[in-house]
Amino acid sequence: MAHDHHDHDHHHEHGHGQEPPSDMALRVKALESLMVEKGLVDPAALDAIVDHFEHRVGPRNGARVVARAWRDPAFKARLLADGTAAIAELGYAGGQGDHMVVVENTPQVHNLVVCTLCSCYPWSVLGLPPVWYKSSPYRSRAVIDPRGVIAEFGTVLPDDIEVRVWDSTAEIRYLVLPERPAGTEALDEDALAERVTRDGMIGTARL
Repeated sequence: MAHDHHDHDHHHEHGHGQEPPSDMALRVKALESLMVEKGLVDPAALDAIVDHFEHRVGPRNGARVVARAWRDPAFKARLLADGTAAIAELGYAGGQGDHMVVVENTPQVHNLVVCTLCSCYPWSVLGLPPVWYKSSPYRSRAVIDPRGVIAEFGTVLPDDIEVRVWDSTAEIRYLVLPERPAGTEALDEDALAERVTRDGMIGTARL
């Protein structure tokens, strides 16, 4: 699916620590406390799950995939032909990443990923989805006004660049392969990976 679009409550992602927790956060905390009190869940197990997705998987995995594609044309070809298999070559699989499609940004085309129905997201390469990705405004505006959404992230696209919007589902999840920044020809894979951002791999930003 390709359309021109996002609504993004950018302040959600960068909210100040002094802001009170949302109603949903309070409900989740209350439910967690109740389940722990009833002996239905182990707090240590919950902490381990959160740690796994925050530190062991996440955007750094996706950045490795992108950096490898930038340096290895053969890997890039495999990545665009079969994203799932190529990503698995680097050891990243599962975590809602079993059916991956990688779309490439070019000087003529910019790609943006959204999940219009819920918040389908490739955890194995991007970690946990940001709050704004799950928000109703983003999910609706990404399809209706992608240029406006991207602009809210600080990137204004020229009119001659085509914007394609890809709708993730339970069956297919998308990863954007950003354009390689100019002047990075001498950088090794580790240094290139440092240039890659989560928003760049969703398409709300250009590197």
